[in-house]
Amino acid sequence: MTQRQRLKQAIPLGERLAQRANQLRAKAMAMPRIEREPIMRKVRQLDIALHINEWLTSPGLQPPK
Repeated sequence: MTQRQRLKQAIPLGERLAQRANQLRAKAMAMPRIEREPIMRKVRQLDIALHINEWLTSPGLQPPK
């Protein structure tokens, strides 16, 4: 069986999600409204993923006993 190659990310997931959301948000603001909607949908998805990641990595989250 072959092993997967592991890639160590230099930037944490939360930062990458926030950066991508900000890039898309800036791009969307320069577009007409009709073209902006699909991009803003992706921005909302990234924001939700960021909140889920923050929740999962929070120190207050305890494993089930």
